[in-house]
Order: sequence, then C-alpha cells, then structure tokens
Amino acid sequence: MKFKRLLMLFGLSLLIASGSMAQAPQISYEEYDLENGLHVILHEDHSTPIVNVSVMYHVGSKNEDPRLTGFAHLFEHLMFEGSKNIGRGEYSEYVEKAGGTLNASTSNDRTYYYETLPSNQLELGLWLESERMLHAKIDSVGIATQKKVVIEEKKQRYDNRPYGSIMIETMKRAYKKHPYRWTTIGDTNHIRSATNEDIKNFYETFYVPNNAVLTIAGDIEKEKTKKLIEKYFGDIPKGKKEIPRPDVTEPLKSEEIRDTVYDNIRLPAIIQAYHTPAMGTDDYYAVDMLSTLLSEGQSSRLYKNLVDEKELAAQVNLFPMPLEDPGVALMLALPNMGVENKKLENAMDAEIERVKNNSITDRELQKLKNQFETRIVRQNSSIAQRAQNLARNYTYFKNTDLINHSLEKYLSVTKEDIKRVANKYFRKDNRVVLYYLPESQKEKL
Repeated sequence: MKFKRLLMLFGLSLLIASGSMAQAPQISYEEYDLENGLHVILHEDHSTPIVNVSVMYHVGSKNEDPRLTGFAHLFEHLMFEGSKNIGRGEYSEYVEKAGGTLNASTSNDRTYYYETLPSNQLELGLWLESERMLHAKIDSVGIATQKKVVIEEKKQRYDNRPYGSIMIETMKRAYKKHPYRWTTIGDTNHIRSATNEDIKNFYETFYVPNNAVLTIAGDIEKEKTKKLIEKYFGDIPKGKKEIPRPDVTEPLKSEEIRDTVYDNIRLPAIIQAYHTPAMGTDDYYAVDMLSTLLSEGQSSRLYKNLVDEKELAAQVNLFPMPLEDPGVALMLALPNMGVENKKLENAMDAEIERVKNNSITDRELQKLKNQFETRIVRQNSSIAQRAQNLARNYTYFKNTDLINHSLEKYLSVTKEDIKRVANKYFRKDNRVVLYYLPESQKEKL
C-alpha cells in the first residue's frame, strides 16, 4: 500500500514538473474610457476590506527635454504638496487618518501614484487623485522646497553612496541618442535652473486624463464605483497640448565601450551592460529567462561557478531592465580579495559563452519555468501589485489582459530561444564594460 502511494506521489511530482499543471490564477477586470480620455480599469476582489486607488501617468524621464532632466522625478515629490482644496502637507494626513497608506514611484517610462485604503474610504482616494490631476499646487514655495529635496536626494543616493553612480555612468555610455542616456534623478543643474513656468508647462502637458490610467482594485461595487469615478474625474478637461513621445532609435552598436570609473569604494566592481530588446517582446521573455538561469539564487550558474566553486567573486548578479523601449541587461560582479579584475571578467565571459555554444538542459529549462510560474503568481498576490500590473500593461502595450498571459509567454520559451538570444544580444560588440575602482588606485597612476 505504501509502495502504491509512493508511486502516486512520484507520478504527481512528474506531472507538476512537466509543466502540464502550470497555471496562474486568472485576474478579472473591466476597462473603459471616459470622454476626456482617462482610461479606467476596475478589478473587484472582496477577499479583504481594502481598496487600492492608483493613477499611472505615461511620463517618465525619457519624456523630458534633454536640457531639463529630472522633471518626472521632481513631480513625484511636487504632487504631494497639496492642491487648490488640500493644504500644504495635508495630503498624507488625509490618507493616514483614514487608516491607509500611500506612495509613488518614477521610472524612465511612467510615474505612478497610489493609496491603499479601507474600502469604505474609496471616495477619499478618488477625490485625492482627482485633486492631483485637476489642480495640484504648483507654486513657488512648493517648487523651491522640492527642488532642495531632490538635490539632497541625489547627493545621498547617488553622489555620496558607494557604487551609487553605476546607473548614471553606465547609461550615458550605453546610449548616445535615446533619452535613456540620463537616469530618473536627472541633472541637478537642470533642476536648479528650471523656471516655475518650465515646471508648470510639464504639469499641463503630462498630468492630464488622456495621458493617465486610473485603476481601482479591491473590495468595490462596480456600478457605485463608476458613478464616483464620473463624479470626480468626468469633468476634468482633456489635455490641450501635444504629448511628446520620443521616437528615437538608438543606433546598433558595432564595438565594445570600455572605461574606468574611480569611486569612493573599498572593493572594485565590474559592470557589463548588454543592449537588450524592449519589455513585452518575444526576445525579452527569453532574455529574462537567460538572466535568471545565470544569476537567480545560489544554484544559478554564475553564483555556483564564480562564487562557490572558483571563489573568484563575492557577489555576481545579472538582471534585464524592464523598459518600454530597448534597454540593457546589467551584470555586476565584486571580485574576492586578491582576485584580478581581468580574471573575474574572463570567467564572467566564459559563462556567457557556455550558453551561446551549448543548449541548456531539459532540467534547467523546467526549473526556469517553475521559477517564473512562482514569480508571476507572487507578483499578482496582492491587490496593490495587481493594480500596478494592470495599469502597466495598458500603459506600455495597450494590452491590459497581458496580466493573464505573461506566464504563457515564458512557458513558450525554448532552449533554442535562450541560446539564440544569448548569441544575438550578449556580444562583446554590444556592451559597455566599466571597471569601478577605489579612488586610492587612481592616485597610484
């Protein structure tokens, strides 16, 4: 009897491992447009008595004027200053007194604001976001205050932090034409010199309903929610200005870019940045799986071979940046004490060559598929995460339902696809290599 049970359990484990049972829960939603162009997504979930109210504006650092960078991130701060009907500093108080939380984030491609509230406070969240969209407080006092905050943030997070400038130094070498060449923090000189009129113009251009997605997720009644949305957002005027969309195609690279950066660090670092396809393309899914194969977890190839077995690196990671336009996959390694940088770099290259020359095993492919099934289920495990994923899929791809099909995209990737993208994108003539070295080594030259 025990033997039969063991056989049954073994057969079940094979079935799961084969991927035939792999599936992520389907996420239901409804979407529609208001007359002013605001796209609305409703996701009903009564499992907990909370609601997430969020607005994603299709504006990030790539939409900025090259002479006025850092505006998208500056607005992430400015939009908490208040509005015509909300006093300065009161925005957060409204949410916290109602028992909720709030936050915002900026990327190269979008700016995202959200509140998570008890479901009986839905109307509060809608009012707050409509105030932000209709008449945020963009005045000289708030602008001066938030300029100082952003400049200080750059000092703390980038200028005075070990390895803090990695993205800045990498992206300005990886891109010559595309606005990804600057990062979201922008140039502090641009922030200082920006006029109040420059900043108001940015608000009037991008913070309009026809450039936004409103997502309401959680314990809601749809018909009641629709009436509230119309009440608070229906009369907001459609933006009158043309919304700038960069149509720059970064020229294909034909040679490796190599440089040295001296920083206030103790341990050197090696950075390799490979140009990769845009998020949502078929090749992106294969590149993402390749990156996971190489660097996710202690059983990954890079960790196992370079950290555990050869003891060349203290740390090594590879991750593709999820960008709307073609981006980069960034590999970072910290050599162990006494290990030559070039020796570690050669070992990193050797791991890439292994994938380029040899197909991964069936077991590795199945492990990858299991990892991505777990990852996608986890990414949609909370109401707040689902709201953001729904908004992002519409904003970037005009395909909200991708939330229910992204797992299929990963499961369709083959061993041949992984080998192909390794050869197509992970080439030496398609990358930037930076050696980050301690300032003390510069003094010895």
